[in-house]
Amino acid sequence: MNGPGLLVTFEGPEGSGKSTLIASLAQRLRDAGREPLLVREPGGTAIGERIRAVLLDPASVDMTPQTELLLMVASRAQLVRERIRPALAAGQLVLCDRFADASAAYQGYGRELGLDLVDRLNAVALGGLEPDLTLLCLLPPEQGLARIGDRAPDRLDAERLEFHRRVHAGYVALAAAAPRRFRVLDAAAAPDQLLAQALEQLRGLEHGLLSDL
Repeated sequence: MNGPGLLVTFEGPEGSGKSTLIASLAQRLRDAGREPLLVREPGGTAIGERIRAVLLDPASVDMTPQTELLLMVASRAQLVRERIRPALAAGQLVLCDRFADASAAYQGYGRELGLDLVDRLNAVALGGLEPDLTLLCLLPPEQGLARIGDRAPDRLDAERLEFHRRVHAGYVALAAAAPRRFRVLDAAAAPDQLLAQALEQLRGLEHGLLSDL
C-alpha cells in the first residue's frame, strides 16, 4: 500500500468509457461520504496540462515516438510529486485516468518502443509508487473508435487502426502479466453495468476500506 491513502488507476483504449466511469464512481463515493481526488494523464497539474496540450494537439504531427514518451513521463513525474503522493499521505482516495501502464501500452506497444525503455523511464517518474488497483476498461479498438463519433479527434485518436490494435494487445498483455493488480472490465457494457463491475472490484480490495460502497 501507498500509506494511508489508496491509488486506483483506470486504463483502456480510446473510447473505452473510462472518463464516464470515473465521474460516476466519484459521485458514488461522494454519496457515501468520501471525497476522492480525480486526476488525469497526461495532465493533472498546471505543468502537466501544458504538456498535454502539446501531446494531443493534431498540429504536433512531427512529434517522434521518443519525444512523446518523454513528455508523457515528464507529466507523470510532476503529477506524482505535486498531487498524488501528498494526497496518499493525507489518506485520500485517488482516482487517476491513465497512469504508467498507458505509456507501456501506447508507447511501448503502440509506438513499438519496447517495454524496457518505458519501464526505465517510468521508474524515474514513479519513484517506487504503484497503483493499489488498476481497472482496465477493455473493448475492441474498432468499437472504441466508433464511440468517439463526431468528437474532433486528438493526435492519438487519429492514429491508424493498426496502432490502436497494438495498444489493445498491449493492455491485454499487461493485465495478464500483473493479475493481482489488474481487473479487466467489459467496456462494451452499458455505463451503469460498467459502474457495477468497478464497484464490485473496489469492494473486493483486501484492506476492505471500500467494502460498504
